[in-house]
Amino acid sequence: MSPRPRDYVILAVMPLFFVSNLIIGRPAVDTVPPWTLAALRWSFACLILLPFAWPGLREHGRALAAQWRLILWLGFLGMWICGGIVYVALQFTTATHGTLIYTASPVLVVLIAAVLARRPLPLAEALGVILGIAGVFTIVLEGAPLSILHRPFNAGDLLFIVAAISWAIYSIQLKSRALQDFPTLLVFLAIALAGAVLLLPCMLAELALIGGFPTSAKAWTSIAGIVVFASVLSFSSYQYGVKRVGPALTSIFLYLLPCYGIVLAAVFLGEAIHAYHGIGLLLVMAGVGLATGLPGLLKSFVRQRANRSG
Repeated sequence: MSPRPRDYVILAVMPLFFVSNLIIGRPAVDTVPPWTLAALRWSFACLILLPFAWPGLREHGRALAAQWRLILWLGFLGMWICGGIVYVALQFTTATHGTLIYTASPVLVVLIAAVLARRPLPLAEALGVILGIAGVFTIVLEGAPLSILHRPFNAGDLLFIVAAISWAIYSIQLKSRALQDFPTLLVFLAIALAGAVLLLPCMLAELALIGGFPTSAKAWTSIAGIVVFASVLSFSSYQYGVKRVGPALTSIFLYLLPCYGIVLAAVFLGEAIHAYHGIGLLLVMAGVGLATGLPGLLKSFVRQRANRSG
């Protein structure tokens, strides 16, 4: 399928949808408790996705239900940890830190996949993992590596590291053969529903203990933004890209995520950008590029375009 200009526009804005979760979520957790925010996010996302996934649900629902353990596990990793835990983390750290730490997820995917497969990492991938982890610690330690000897870690940064690891495991498990025969949208709906179910008891406990169910227009506007942009449009645009131009090129556009995140956090949240953010970003992006074989992907893409032109 030959890419059209519109495809590249959609791919260019896709990272904006993903990073909007942290940009909108950072002020949202000041008015909506984190577990309530996460539960409402995925509950409403399920309602939006249901009509589109309904044909697949009618055809494959029974077979997909047999994979309930895997779906529940993915819901825990992708929606419970990368939903509720992320919003808890945003109460203690900045969206800038969260964005940059999350950017290291592809590096962790490479590392965890190698550990699970019990295979040694090639030199380039190993160097990429080292650079990516060094970048994360540069951000967490705010450019002062020796402070690890005496300063306490920021709880929010540590929770984002947990979320990044969880997202890496989620990405690996999502490729399980048991799910490959089902429509992608149906699988996403099932995982989102599992996540919403897991988040519901946390929301009820949170509301019983501290209250805070959203009632203001501002709170519901934040929830709507997270549901539409960070949940539905982010996934839909990613899947559109995979279908139109393939997973390799689509993944390359995700490299824009930290750039968007830093700029948006500065513009909309007034977060300061420091030199250590730039150093950490360079280390993480270099690590991700090496670990995921970015130079090879770019060469392959250029070669394909040249062949089509010829």
